[in-house]
Amino acid sequence: MLKKKVGLSIWLGSLVLASIASTQGGVSIATAQPARTKQAASTFQNPVLWEHLADLDIIRVGDVFYYSASNMHYSPGAPILRSYDLVYWEYVGHSIPVLDFSPAYDLNDGRAYVKGSWASFLGYRKSNRTFYWGGCIGFSKTHIYTAPAAEGPWSQKAILDDCYYDAGLLIDDDDTPYVAYGNTTLHVAQLSPDATHQVRSEVVFQTPPSIGVLEGWRFYKINGNYYIFATRPANAEYVLRSTTGPFGPYEIRPLLIDAKSPVPNSGVPHQGGIVETPKGDWYYMAFIDAYPGGRVPVLAPLTWDKDGWPSVELPGNQWLASYPFSDIGGSVHPLRSLTGTDLFAGPTLGPEWEWNHNPDVSKFKVQRGLVLRTATLTRDLYSARNTLTHRILGPVSTATIQLDDEHMEDGDRAGLVMLRDSSAWIGLTRDAGKTQIALVNNITMDKHWNTASTGTQVASVGVTGKRVWLRVRADVHPGPGHTAVFSYSLDGTTFIRLGPPFVLNANWPFFMGYRFGIFNYATQSLGGSVKIHSFTLDGPTATDSVELPPQGPHE
Repeated sequence: MLKKKVGLSIWLGSLVLASIASTQGGVSIATAQPARTKQAASTFQNPVLWEHLADLDIIRVGDVFYYSASNMHYSPGAPILRSYDLVYWEYVGHSIPVLDFSPAYDLNDGRAYVKGSWASFLGYRKSNRTFYWGGCIGFSKTHIYTAPAAEGPWSQKAILDDCYYDAGLLIDDDDTPYVAYGNTTLHVAQLSPDATHQVRSEVVFQTPPSIGVLEGWRFYKINGNYYIFATRPANAEYVLRSTTGPFGPYEIRPLLIDAKSPVPNSGVPHQGGIVETPKGDWYYMAFIDAYPGGRVPVLAPLTWDKDGWPSVELPGNQWLASYPFSDIGGSVHPLRSLTGTDLFAGPTLGPEWEWNHNPDVSKFKVQRGLVLRTATLTRDLYSARNTLTHRILGPVSTATIQLDDEHMEDGDRAGLVMLRDSSAWIGLTRDAGKTQIALVNNITMDKHWNTASTGTQVASVGVTGKRVWLRVRADVHPGPGHTAVFSYSLDGTTFIRLGPPFVLNANWPFFMGYRFGIFNYATQSLGGSVKIHSFTLDGPTATDSVELPPQGPHE
């Protein structure tokens, strides 16, 4: 029976834990059900979900809310989450099954860091009961994918020659699809009825120099008017409105400027989108720059004045840490907990997992554990295929893996990494028939995302058993003091710290926040493998049973 996890401060109201474990998509996790009947809780807290989920688009289909986000070079692409109340969320799928845009996404003849899917749109077309995802890849062409359900299966619908930069989709009342896109210069494109090619595109608005840059477009039709929401990165949100049609003319007003964040030391809430509940209430969901954890979503009520302009509830220009939370209608649905233990039951990975670039599918297996065979001969973690990643839950969370090294070969490196453009890992090294637990840090990229350093081993300890537990406790709150602490255990109970804390890089240009990663690569020859028996994610309220290391020789 799985250990049931709950207790995140960002999970709001009361959570009722189901009495059984659930296995969905090959993932064994605790099932958590929001205790939402007529009134689940009096308030909700921001961030509603403390994970890196940037460039969000949010829609409602029936009584279900869906959330789409960017994930750049991680595969599969364009993750989708589901909610029934805008506060409790679970991962359900990805709009891009594989990043087949170039060999670089396979870590073959190049790399695709900070490329891939970003600032895309998610939409639903009632006439054919189809979900649509679209985004510009590589500042070149726009790829459109469709699916009969948000969970999939998703397939490529079309590739358009135009780059719909930071695109927003509107399906009009007459079923015509329109896309708003551009940087500062706003275009609106009309698509063909089957959404496979462009029929017409016009410039509908030129941002005044007094505003500066606008992007991150979201397109809506509300009460007969056309609204396009846009962000001024990264401190403002504006609304454009046309009362005559999708091609304008548009007038513009600010929605928020330099609003104070609900999270200390983080950026201004901006970008994102709006959504109406089944009972007719409106909410605006934005994200805040909260590095080193990344860009995390925040939620606030939105109202409309008598003239048809929206406003966000920002008393004193402050995005509140807590807002009233009322029943929005709909039935109660059990959602999978964000914390808990994944036993990798198989045959596939759950939708919360993403690979660093496309994996070599012949080099891993998910069946009563995750078997990772070495897929790359390299000394560079950033060039190693089949590194499996998981978002970090802020502001503090702990990841633990149980690893079996029985089939490692000389030169192999396997373990648990804090992955970003400045990385560190704890793992097993096998050399000359001997195995050590090592801590390696100073794995860095330059500003062009090329590897600047493959790392320095700063601590190690010998080990003779075949199974170890590796752990990293990650503090990703914005502001000073964000570190990762690494530890290991030989019995799964007593954990011993290894090496110094790793100071996390809080710069923004890499865009993605830190992730936990599980890796196995070869430095001498391919053929070795490790088995990951479990991955456990504990939230910030979990007790950390780490002891200080004993005195003795450490490299």
